[in-house]
Amino acid sequence: MTHGRAVALMVLVTLMWSTAGVVTRHLEAARSFEVTFWRSAFNALALVAALLWMRGPALLADLRRGGWALWVSGLCWMVMYTNFMVAITLTTVATVLITMSIAPLITALFARVFLSHRLPRRTWAAIAVAGAGIAWMFGRQAFAPGVSMTGALVALGVPIAGATNWTLLQHLHQRHAADPSVAEPDMLPAVLLGALMSAAVTLPLALPFSATPHDLGLLAGLGVFQLAIPCLLVVMLARVLPAPEISLIGLLEVIFGVLLAWVGAGEAPGPTALSGGALVIGALLFNEWLALRERSTGAAGR
Repeated sequence: MTHGRAVALMVLVTLMWSTAGVVTRHLEAARSFEVTFWRSAFNALALVAALLWMRGPALLADLRRGGWALWVSGLCWMVMYTNFMVAITLTTVATVLITMSIAPLITALFARVFLSHRLPRRTWAAIAVAGAGIAWMFGRQAFAPGVSMTGALVALGVPIAGATNWTLLQHLHQRHAADPSVAEPDMLPAVLLGALMSAAVTLPLALPFSATPHDLGLLAGLGVFQLAIPCLLVVMLARVLPAPEISLIGLLEVIFGVLLAWVGAGEAPGPTALSGGALVIGALLFNEWLALRERSTGAAGR
C-alpha cells in the first residue's frame, strides 16, 4: 500500500470512529456500562466472524502464539473500547473528544522515549497547531461550569492506551525490519481480545439490562461499523504509517465527531468550533502536503 492510500484509508477510519457520539445520543434506554457491554459484545461477534473468514481454524493458533505483545495490545484495545464509551455516556461529546485530542502529543512522546524516533519539525508544528485549534474549538463549552469532569478523566485512558498501542505496533514492525529473522507477531487478533475483555469486564456492571430493540440495533451497528472494521484496518495501517502520523490523522475524529453530533443530535459547535476546526484540518493537510513533497523530492534525487 502506498503512503497516500494509507493516509486516505486512515481518514476513512476516523470518519467511522466518529459516529459513536451521535448514535449514542439516540439511544432510548441503555446507559453507561450497558452501552459499553453491548457495543463490545457486537464488536467481538463481528471480529470473530471476520477473523475466522480471514484465518479459519488458524485463529486459535494465532492467539496461542501471540505472546506478551498480543496481550498487551489487547489490553490497550480494551481500555480504548471501554473508557471511550463510558465517558461518552457521562459527559458531552466535545469533552471526550478534547481529552482524546492529546493523543498525538502522548504518542510522539512515547515514540521519542521508547523508539528513539526523531519527529520532523513539520509534524511537531502540525501537532501544536492542531492542538491549539481543538482547544479553541471546544475549550469554553467543554469545561464550562456545571459540566462534570468525571467523563474527561475516564476519557483520559483512551489516548494513553492508544499511544501505548501504536508505539508497541511500531516497535514490533521496526524490530522485524531491522532483523527479518525475528518474526513480526500478527496483531490483528489483539483487536478481538480487547473486545472480549471489554465485554467481560462490563457485563456484571451492565446488569440488569434495559436496552430496547431499537438500542440493540444501534449498538450492533456501532460494534460492526464503528469498531470492528476500522480497528482491523488501523492495525494493518500501522505497518505503513508511523505511530505519530496515525495519531495525528486520528485528530480528524474530533472534527467529524462534533460535526455529526451537530447535524444528527443538535449539539451546535458554534463559530469558535468552526474556526478551530479549520486550524486542525489545515494543519493536517499542510503536514501531509509537506510529507508528500519531501518524498517526491527524495525520489527525484535518486
